[in-house]
Amino acid sequence: MPVSEVVSAWTETKSVFIRYGVPIDAGSTLSEVVPEDVLPVLLRDLNQAIGSSAVTCIEGG
Repeated sequence: MPVSEVVSAWTETKSVFIRYGVPIDAGSTLSEVVPEDVLPVLLRDLNQAIGSSAVTCIEGG
């Protein structure tokens, strides 16, 4: 999912992307614009921002 679509679907992620320097209007996916070593931490922070957890998400989805 492109970053711009994530922000559109979950507006509360905008501040997280800005904090990590990810362009929020990017038509690129996270794996295309975020270094591999930063991605797990960013995903954790995004999930916290939207109130998602292992309880509400399925692995890989």
